[in-house]
Amino acid sequence: MKGVRGKSRRVVRAGTSSICAQIDSKTEVVIMKFALVIPDGAADEPQPILSGQTPLQAARTPHMDEVARRGIVGQSDNVPASMPSGSDVGTMSLFGYDPLRYHTGRAPLEAAAQGIELGPHDWAIRCNLVTILDGIMHSFTAEQIPNELGRHLIERMAEAVRDKPEWEFHAGVSYRNLLMYRNPGETAPFTADTLTYPPHDYTEQPIAQALPTGPGSERLRELMVISQQLFAGDEWNLRRQAAGSVLATQIWLWGQGSRPALAPFFELYGVSGAVITAVDLLRGIGRLIGWKIVDVPTATGYLDTDYAAKGQAAIETLKSGIDFVVVHVEASDEASHEGNVEAKLEALQRIDADIVAPLHAYLQSQGEYRLLISPDHPTFLRTKTHSHGYVPFAIAGTGISPDEARTYDEVVARDGETFVRGHELMPRFLHG
Repeated sequence: MKGVRGKSRRVVRAGTSSICAQIDSKTEVVIMKFALVIPDGAADEPQPILSGQTPLQAARTPHMDEVARRGIVGQSDNVPASMPSGSDVGTMSLFGYDPLRYHTGRAPLEAAAQGIELGPHDWAIRCNLVTILDGIMHSFTAEQIPNELGRHLIERMAEAVRDKPEWEFHAGVSYRNLLMYRNPGETAPFTADTLTYPPHDYTEQPIAQALPTGPGSERLRELMVISQQLFAGDEWNLRRQAAGSVLATQIWLWGQGSRPALAPFFELYGVSGAVITAVDLLRGIGRLIGWKIVDVPTATGYLDTDYAAKGQAAIETLKSGIDFVVVHVEASDEASHEGNVEAKLEALQRIDADIVAPLHAYLQSQGEYRLLISPDHPTFLRTKTHSHGYVPFAIAGTGISPDEARTYDEVVARDGETFVRGHELMPRFLHG
């Protein structure tokens, strides 16, 4: 709805159809547009190699800094201390959902992205293809295993457990795959006390202490052993190794959970939404909360993603009538997992130039708007893992009175507004 021209003007942020019915003919209705850009894992520590600056401080990000100058900069803690740090928890919080209330596990969110339905007693489990050498996690991605080979290995695992109908493998993208436990009864072998560990938290570390433990863990370990035996003799896998790449040595099972029950975003906030991402996890959350999933074919979820295409897709999505668009970029997180400071700087600079710049320019040109920039969680180059702690956010747009911030980074954010419970940032952004 473009609105009715007249003497007065009203910004409509939510529930536009019902509100517009109550506005007289001399009112100009202006629909507020919202956007959130997520540079995944961007928050970090000061780096000696960067003269004591964080990557956000060292990177050339003039457009993020412009958002800071035009608005406010603060910090939020998106991952409760009692929960493991990861995009499943951090993103749920960033989207305005209390993870302590809604989070059941990472894998069920990714299952939703693939349209996989979970019964009331079923469980979903994340299934990475990894490379473990001499008991050390050499690569949690089997060095970005090609899609075709990844699918082949998952199909072989499915064939290997044909006599166990409760197990159901689903191939995803590259190393990211899923395993379903279909439970015909009312009691699953897994509980909240079943402990598994993300493989990316153990890069170049021993894995002996990171194997599944607790109820049902012996079933997970059994499948992991089967995969070791199967992959060691697989012809396609060995052919890749002979060509100079590493062997995918096994599956790694983690992130298990039962079916979540997330309230629709529109019911909570009165705003329609869409998400642009190459990561199934965010697609899954988006699908569960009723958002449109916008596909960008050239987005990869890695350092070589098509930043410009994501920025343009965000603009086109807002033009289509969606109130709120989220653009998620995984590249900065992947760079941290690899301990690659130059790649992290490059990712942040591409996000700034190819996404934030055109998106902010469009938002300003079309009228009333608000733009939020925020990572979901910190990911430290030093440890190559996700971390707990505050992440910086910047908000600019209609109704936002600028504070003293001149740059967007972790240091400046400490002097700004602080959200100890990260899920409270979203209502502040939309309606505060």
